[in-house]
Amino acid sequence: MRRTDRFLISRKPFAIDLTTVTIETTHQHDAYWLSGNCQAVWFRRKNGTTYACLGSLNLWAHWLREEPDVSSPEAILSNNLDSRYGGDPHGRWDGERYWGSQKPFEQALHLTLLEPMLANYPAIPEGHDGWWTFHTEGAR
Repeated sequence: MRRTDRFLISRKPFAIDLTTVTIETTHQHDAYWLSGNCQAVWFRRKNGTTYACLGSLNLWAHWLREEPDVSSPEAILSNNLDSRYGGDPHGRWDGERYWGSQKPFEQALHLTLLEPMLANYPAIPEGHDGWWTFHTEGAR
């Protein structure tokens, strides 16, 4: 992953709650394996509609030849991580409709983050760090 100040929705950027970043490192067969996750928010666009999303993001890397830096959340994220399937949404808001939890209390919590997030598109919500992307420079 890499951090960028430039927001491009096509690069699928994530704003991450750094306090939730976890990682487990395994060394086997002369390579390092990483497995972890974090809580994140992101925007998606479908059929001309922009959605504010929140959920979890799996972080992993296999067959790293050099020992990964796991000294801080930012260092963990800066490793050559993969999450090709994107985030696992727990809640989504398009300005009219909410999708996610069926529990009213969780819905209210989600909407306190998602409503202002969508209203302030593409600003990074308070308590999150971003934008982080799995795309590399010049990638499409």
